[in-house]
Amino acid sequence: MGTIELSGFTTFDFTHDALTRTVYRRGQGPGVIVMHEIPGITPQVKACAERIADAGFTVFMPCMFGTPDKPLSVPYALGQMFQAICIRKEFTCLSRGQSSPITDWLRALARKAHAELGGPGVGAVGMCLTGGFALTLMLEPVMIAPVLSQPSLPLPVPGLAKKNSPEIDIAPQDLARVAQRLRDENLTVLGLRFTEDPFCPTARFDMLRQKLGDRFEAIEIDSRPGNPHGFNKMAHCVLTVEFKDKPGFPTHEAMDRVIEFYRERLSR
Repeated sequence: MGTIELSGFTTFDFTHDALTRTVYRRGQGPGVIVMHEIPGITPQVKACAERIADAGFTVFMPCMFGTPDKPLSVPYALGQMFQAICIRKEFTCLSRGQSSPITDWLRALARKAHAELGGPGVGAVGMCLTGGFALTLMLEPVMIAPVLSQPSLPLPVPGLAKKNSPEIDIAPQDLARVAQRLRDENLTVLGLRFTEDPFCPTARFDMLRQKLGDRFEAIEIDSRPGNPHGFNKMAHCVLTVEFKDKPGFPTHEAMDRVIEFYRERLSR
């Protein structure tokens, strides 16, 4: 099957270490790697990438799984989740203290973006399964503005991974390197989550606060029962499914902070 076009985006194939993926590109300005969530580049993920690009950035959005622009549905999401856990070797979904192999490819994409666009560096946002990838990308010197939106690895699969695990998908020695770099270069990691998200537990952000100190900025949106914005206990996708284009709405404010964060770090 050929490349699926997305309105408003151009495409190119990028190969590193024998792995080739199609990358969707939009916008002008400093580079931002947008890493989609399960099940793929849904219309909501596409809209998120458009918002970032239209705010003055060049978005590079690789297609890592799923069918671009296919609407979100439960069967589609479950099917892609099964493939990521059981079939796709690029993703390490259950093990703690280990980075997914595809992060090497993503680091190479970040180098390409910076080499082409210049400037102080590039940014990234990962969501759900890819949320923690933005942290691992900090091992690449050109990455200076990482955003972790509902980082969900290791997945809380009964019998295989703890339900409220504080771990995240990066090797402990690499996390220590990231923490040192944040201090040395006065950089910050931005994290987003809902307070009751079963896939991104409080313990995970508490661990990041402990390891990264004031270099970790957390936005945690109230999704407790009876919260004033009507989020249910399964609210998960901060920048996509739960996003509302309504100023003052919590997920809109989260997106505004992401854009502001990129402007602070990536301005020339």
